[in-house]
Amino acid sequence: MARHIVLLRGINIGARNRISMPELRELLASTGFKDVRTYLQSGNVVLSSRASPERVARTCEQQIADRFGLDISIVVRTRDELAAVVERNPLGKVAVNPKLYQVTFMSGELDSDIEDKLVAAADKSEQFVVVGREVYAWHPNGAARSRLWSLLAGRGLGVTATARNWTTVTSVLALADE
Repeated sequence: MARHIVLLRGINIGARNRISMPELRELLASTGFKDVRTYLQSGNVVLSSRASPERVARTCEQQIADRFGLDISIVVRTRDELAAVVERNPLGKVAVNPKLYQVTFMSGELDSDIEDKLVAAADKSEQFVVVGREVYAWHPNGAARSRLWSLLAGRGLGVTATARNWTTVTSVLALADE
């Protein structure tokens, strides 16, 4: 049975898309997933299943829609895929503050025209690297006013995407390894 990392997009931000993590754990366990655990309140779930990552995502999206009435997009990685993301760490030598270092997890690869838009949006101080279905982005001046971050966080990438800071990425991997 494989470990899966389920990343919910856009929940528990302000007053919208509120989902209680204990309720979410209970829902997913009742669906048949095993060893369901959550990290923080922002939609990071680790669970075990024999299903493919795509099937896990579809099942979780449907269960959340049925139970909470929310249309939440989900990106799933296996434990080994997440470990490879951490091991790769192409900006590890420059991204010295893990809270300002983000990984955007996507359901598919970006089209080259979207990558061009990211290049145009990046501030001189920012760096990013696209590797397959992930974008590693270093925002040394913070993400709040970053045009690059706005593109990565928006819906204009042409794929489902959700981002986590480096602290969360490594913490979720540690949770998957427990």
